[in-house]
Amino acid sequence: MANTPQAKKRIRRNARRAEINGTRVSRIRTFVKKVESALEAGDKAAAAAALAAAQPEMARGVSKGVLHKNTASRKFARLNKRVEALA
Repeated sequence: MANTPQAKKRIRRNARRAEINGTRVSRIRTFVKKVESALEAGDKAAAAAALAAAQPEMARGVSKGVLHKNTASRKFARLNKRVEALA
């Protein structure tokens, strides 16, 4: 249990940040799922539009520190490759 005022404050702050960061990660996942569902449906136009919306969301996650830069880059590249492969 936290004994010092500083440690108590850190616990409160960490709980707030965890909630905010969880929301951010969830939002990114939602955008990625929209791309994947459009890919499964075979709709290239919808997939491209969803990918265009997901890319800035992933970049925002990187800038806020909830995603590693290379992770976001890898995810975007793989999604982009799948969208381009659609006929």
